[in-house]
Amino acid sequence: MAIKNYKPTTPGRRGMSGYSFDEITKSKPEKKLTVRLNKRSGRNNQGRITIRHRGGGHKRLYRLVDFKRSDKSNIEGIVTAVEYDPYRTAYIMLINYKDGEKRYHLAPQDIKVGDKIILADKVKLKPGNRMLLKNFPVGFMVYNIEITKGKGGQMIRSAGSAAKVVSQEDDSYTQIQLPSGEVRLVSKDCYASFGEVSNSDHSNITIGKAGRTRNMGRRPQVRGKVMNPNDHPHGGGEGNQPIGLKHPKTPWGMPALGYKTRRRKYSDRLIVKSRHRK
Repeated sequence: MAIKNYKPTTPGRRGMSGYSFDEITKSKPEKKLTVRLNKRSGRNNQGRITIRHRGGGHKRLYRLVDFKRSDKSNIEGIVTAVEYDPYRTAYIMLINYKDGEKRYHLAPQDIKVGDKIILADKVKLKPGNRMLLKNFPVGFMVYNIEITKGKGGQMIRSAGSAAKVVSQEDDSYTQIQLPSGEVRLVSKDCYASFGEVSNSDHSNITIGKAGRTRNMGRRPQVRGKVMNPNDHPHGGGEGNQPIGLKHPKTPWGMPALGYKTRRRKYSDRLIVKSRHRK
């Protein structure tokens, strides 16, 4: 995908870049596959802000993307459109199945209108095809991987990401290398799609100005150092002063920046190689 660079007609435009949308073949979404989501602005069911710096943004429709595809087993589908999705970094594709039903799926890299895709226990290694992990050869790239059997894809769904099948030696598990470098065991009975997620140039986009970030629903962030002492542990002092602490803290007093907060999880036993080990 090509990146579009803007002429420096204003200071905000200087250095700004955006999508060229060369792969996009349809601008309006399928009406029956969209739903309107209420904006929460980072608030929970009690109306309290639980995620800071959220709110505003452009109006958008949520596309109902099918990450499972299990009920369409052995039914061939044709790609009728590649579309933009405002709720995710990757592109999505509209599939028309032989039984007449239409669905949205995550679009892989290099998918084109007219291509055929299918889900089965074992299929050809074509981008977009989905099958059981135990049938993938070692060294091939996969995306939209199930963690729990039958739950649908949960891993490797963001733009340009892909995981690598490292080993099939275990009887029950397949070893998958994630983009972070972590090697993890995933059940061989879980499904995964072949290929890489579309829109690989997403990481090369330069936002350029604050207003563009506001359109995405992000509100400004302010350093704790420039706040008052009653607002943040780093605040206070005359002018530009150090934070006055041995270790940085969050606004609520917990250690920050490098302090490990992850508790032990049941899935830790499935990690063969941690992303933190060198």
